[in-house]
Amino acid sequence: MIVIHHNPDCGTSRNVLKVIEAAGYQPIIIEYLKEGWTRPQLLGLFAAANLTPLTALRKTKSPAEELGLLAPNVTDEDILKAMLEHPILVNRPIVCTEKGVKLCRPSEVVLDLLTQWPPGPFAKEDGELILDSDGQRVN
Repeated sequence: MIVIHHNPDCGTSRNVLKVIEAAGYQPIIIEYLKEGWTRPQLLGLFAAANLTPLTALRKTKSPAEELGLLAPNVTDEDILKAMLEHPILVNRPIVCTEKGVKLCRPSEVVLDLLTQWPPGPFAKEDGELILDSDGQRVN
């Protein structure tokens, strides 16, 4: 089973989903901007992925700065509360598989979580190769 916390408007998230599906998996897709987050869910994902609210905070293209979350005195609890109110603050995609949980940025990080990979060559939306013609990881 594979679960992806996905934002279809994010190129990295789309690339990760494309890798997963091209490898033959049918992931459970959670569009967290529609569904939101719960505190236990975020804490569990962060613990499993070895993240903190600060390391999981999306700092660009989000309201992080306007909400004062980039200030040095902001606590993880402050960030977590803001993430619950503004789901866009959580960096994505977060992928869960039997091999672990990771924030898959850059998108080729997802390969670490898959037991089978898509056939090569395989490229991101922008044309950057992830897998060469032999199916070997490029980076």
